[in-house]
Amino acid sequence: MPTRQALLPLPQLQNTSTTAKRFQATLVAEPKRLTVADRKQTEFWLYNGQLPGPQITVNEGGTVEILFKNHLPEPSTVHWHGLPVPADQDGNPQDMVPAGGERLYTFTLPKGSAGTYWYHPHPHGRTSAQVAKGLAGTLIVRAADDPLAHLPEQHWMFSDVRLDTQGRIPENDMLDWMNGREGQFVLINGQYQPNISVSTQTRVRIWNNCAARYLRLALPGCLWQVVGTDGGLLEKAAEPQEELFLAPAERVEVLLIAIESSRPTLISRYYDREKMMVTEEAVDLTLAQVAVEAKGNLDLPEVLRPFAHLGQPVAQKRVEFSEMPMDHGDHSMSMADMHNMFFINGKTFDMSRIDLRSKVGEVEEWRVFNNSHMDHPFHIHGTQFVVVQREQNGTVTPEPFNAWRDTVNLRPYETVVFHVKQSMPGIRMLHCHILEHEDLGMMANLEVING
Repeated sequence: MPTRQALLPLPQLQNTSTTAKRFQATLVAEPKRLTVADRKQTEFWLYNGQLPGPQITVNEGGTVEILFKNHLPEPSTVHWHGLPVPADQDGNPQDMVPAGGERLYTFTLPKGSAGTYWYHPHPHGRTSAQVAKGLAGTLIVRAADDPLAHLPEQHWMFSDVRLDTQGRIPENDMLDWMNGREGQFVLINGQYQPNISVSTQTRVRIWNNCAARYLRLALPGCLWQVVGTDGGLLEKAAEPQEELFLAPAERVEVLLIAIESSRPTLISRYYDREKMMVTEEAVDLTLAQVAVEAKGNLDLPEVLRPFAHLGQPVAQKRVEFSEMPMDHGDHSMSMADMHNMFFINGKTFDMSRIDLRSKVGEVEEWRVFNNSHMDHPFHIHGTQFVVVQREQNGTVTPEPFNAWRDTVNLRPYETVVFHVKQSMPGIRMLHCHILEHEDLGMMANLEVING
């Protein structure tokens, strides 16, 4: 696969509307053959023939109308990951678009929804396969009062792809289903080990759109200053840090801090997420060559965005992720066994079963416990939440800053406590965002009802 090419900006989905505050466009999911490695052709499944899918840029207060055309040989959906959209517009697995069919998604983005989002399929049992073939794209919601709008921006969308010796994207094997699929090629904006030029006065939005790969990003000689998470800007910029950790599906906005210009290598440090039946060598991954221009640190506003506190919880929820106990020396498991391996509150996913209920407008405290030996990233649809604290081995660690999130990692036997409020009725999904685990049933239905 070619390396050391200049990082290209993400392609944009063009707005065909001539009406103010309205975004209209068409997304077509279809097979497409590309030459990517050793002059071999690979069949991808892509949005509008692009790898990655085109970036959608919209504004708070605007109405979005996306016509989705499914030219795949199987059903699919488009899930608007993290966006506060009506439940019937969120691409849930209960609302499949058949092969050859089409569907109009429409929603209006409320004030306060500015942030860094993405979109991907959500057909139960086939999400991981469709994302592995290339179906994913980024989405940005912008605010009129964004205090960082004057800064130049870069967008780094991380994904990975696995190719066999013939250049084909293979189906999952048993270990993929157990641990989540990781491709041998980690891409940034669809490019392998590109050259990146960036300054310390550039706002960088970063997406981890991998199905299962965790990122521990490090750039020697530089620090990362987080200014935003999944759901937009923080109240105040976080303290600079040497490493940037992103679980699958997480996003951040950062500024680079550097005393002098340099040309470091962007790496992802090895992360032990306690995979099943696998012994790995602790190897760091080379992701890109980066030319960092030190322009001095920015004089940031004291408050980037006033934080809209949710208030005191009036209801509680308890969620437990767990796995089927197994002998790690037993390699004879069948796919039937796998579909009874990953649980939420002791059950595998049932499309017709309501697992939890919430009321519109009620602030809830959720305690999500990972009662298993491996990491699982938790994701909930239709809203953002605020992590309050983390609990592990008897130690309670308050969250260092308030941030809007829709995805949070859970370490083995860790409890994450967060506050959340749903604003619209309907069925919402909550699940592990290791996509293979989601497909195998580590997912549940939340019914949100009017109070």
